[in-house]
Amino acid sequence: MSTSESVQLIDTTMQRAAEAFTAYQLVSDTNKALFLESIADNMEAMGDALIAKASGETNLPAARLNGEHARTTMQLRMFAQMLREGSWVEASVDTAVPGKTPAKPDIRKMLFPLGPVVVFGASNFPFAYSTAGGDTASALAAGCPVVVKAHAAHLQTSVMVAEAIQKAIGSTGMPAHVFQHVTESSFESGKALVQHPATAAVGFTGSFSGGKALYDYAAQRKNPIPVFSEMGSINPVVFLPDTLHLNAESLAKQYAGSITLGMGQFCTNPGLMIAIAGEGLDKFLEILAVEIKAVVPAKMLHTGIHKAYFEKMDAALQEKGVHLLSQSTTIPQTMEALPSVAEVDAAIFLQNPLLHEEVFGPYSLLVKCTNAEELIAVWKSLAGQLTTTLMGTDKDFADHSSLLSIAPLIAGRIVFNGVPTGVEVCPSMVHGGPFPACTDSRFTAVGIAAVKRWVRPVCYQNCPDNLLPDALKQSNPLGIWRLVDNEFKKA
Repeated sequence: MSTSESVQLIDTTMQRAAEAFTAYQLVSDTNKALFLESIADNMEAMGDALIAKASGETNLPAARLNGEHARTTMQLRMFAQMLREGSWVEASVDTAVPGKTPAKPDIRKMLFPLGPVVVFGASNFPFAYSTAGGDTASALAAGCPVVVKAHAAHLQTSVMVAEAIQKAIGSTGMPAHVFQHVTESSFESGKALVQHPATAAVGFTGSFSGGKALYDYAAQRKNPIPVFSEMGSINPVVFLPDTLHLNAESLAKQYAGSITLGMGQFCTNPGLMIAIAGEGLDKFLEILAVEIKAVVPAKMLHTGIHKAYFEKMDAALQEKGVHLLSQSTTIPQTMEALPSVAEVDAAIFLQNPLLHEEVFGPYSLLVKCTNAEELIAVWKSLAGQLTTTLMGTDKDFADHSSLLSIAPLIAGRIVFNGVPTGVEVCPSMVHGGPFPACTDSRFTAVGIAAVKRWVRPVCYQNCPDNLLPDALKQSNPLGIWRLVDNEFKKA
């Protein structure tokens, strides 16, 4: 397809999305919920055929994909439940006080959808962060039509999921173009999607370069729009002395598993470990080296990720003062990664920004510090992260209490005595963090609060009751929780 044809296709697609937005605003939350549930049902009805297609395109094992598929359908139903309950619109009512000087008007506020949302599918999650993943589910729940740009790494999987969504549109009577699927993979088509006048917001999960490019495209528009890019993280883990002294072996085995889980192809992979030199750390590293050597390499998602992994890992290992601690002793075959762990002294790490960058794959760097002050300096030198983890005993946390106030400045999710890999889908989850982990740290990409990315507040002043949205009418016909004259109530 030529550039002009690609741009014309995008123009037609976005015009249809704008038309769908007008109609979709009139659809009740109850019917939107039925729509989301129908998508989940249709995905499940595809059964093993969908899993087999995804496995063939991504090299991911069926067990992993079954879990991700279940998470995706659960997420769709979670948003359906949110819609039925209804309080997500954050309705607030401040009734008039005519006798006040000056007179206080009647003011009522709720969240309103932004408009058509463009979602860029992620390569490492063919279900959960792609065609019917969290961005799509939350945007549809918010009342926004969605245009998905399929990822070329799992195009046929994306086509199958798009078919499940289209079938749900038909069976639930949704506007025909409330969801559209773009398979054009050119650079120009992505830019055109972001910069089209009808596009109201963008969702992206992937690399820093890709997410930042989309963000910049949006900023160049006549009317800039929000771009919610999740752009990766090295997810620093702080190991404190007492827990290393007591639990070196179990910690080493736990983290060898986390570093190499899914061949490290998670945005929450623990790519950096920080600890104070000592016998506990020595034992931890000794056992970690043994565990990494025993890991059997597996294929990575696609050739681009495979190539980038080795290039970035090799570059890091060639930096001054970086020592290879351990690698898998199994020779990797075509498209397979090579699980590796390296170490470096804190003084060198602090002086070398390249070592702060993500190596996407089964790789982690251990930064060895001479004392607690140096450990804090290393931790605070890092850019924004999705997660940071504190591994310690009660004694550790008492001895290093200042860490607890630093952690929220670094990441959106703070993990205690666990691993960052694995993101629970629930209302309290935060999957986001300070730049460059995300382009807007105020929002999460996981959980029902993800819907907040696609809405804006609108208030109605002295509006006749019969003209108000149901969520704001005096009788509260939806029966939702509202803030009425500074008091939460359903009445």
